[in-house]
Amino acid sequence: MKITVCIGSSCHIKGSRQVVEQIQYLIGQNNLGDKVELGGTFCMGKCQQGVCVSVDDKLFSVTPDTVDEFFKAEVLAKVK
Repeated sequence: MKITVCIGSSCHIKGSRQVVEQIQYLIGQNNLGDKVELGGTFCMGKCQQGVCVSVDDKLFSVTPDTVDEFFKAEVLAKVK
């Protein structure tokens, strides 16, 4: 599974750094380092939607407050 987080200026202002750090933490906590690849990219073209995160090319809008819920639904549910 490949997770890509936008780290462009608009998403950065909306908390992309915190989102990346929390996803890194959750990957480690759930021992998914061998199953989940985390990367960053500049602008995904959906700046109005908050921090853009793609999981295997499907786009999501995530905030630092919703990252745990997002991870549970879109990563844990599909990897295990």
